[in-house]
Amino acid sequence: MHDYIKERTIRIGEYVVETRKTVRVIAKEFGVSKSTVHKDLTERLPEINPELYNQVKDILEYHKSIRHLRGGEATRKKYRLDPKVEEASPKPVG
Repeated sequence: MHDYIKERTIRIGEYVVETRKTVRVIAKEFGVSKSTVHKDLTERLPEINPELYNQVKDILEYHKSIRHLRGGEATRKKYRLDPKVEEASPKPVG
């Protein structure tokens, strides 16, 4: 494994522990894909730093346990009707 991958993996792991942010948010902030972040945290980190991995694992499990709630909130926001848009749209005649 290249040194830059090891360094990125440790930086991401420490960042997860500090901020408790999701994989998706961290991927955007580090400029890598969600798959890369997930692979770094679940496959590479245990080999590099097992203690840090145990902390990260707890956070990832928590995020997994509440993802159905977060997804429901996103759907609710997506389909929430904006009253201003409703007023501007033409009403059916009849």
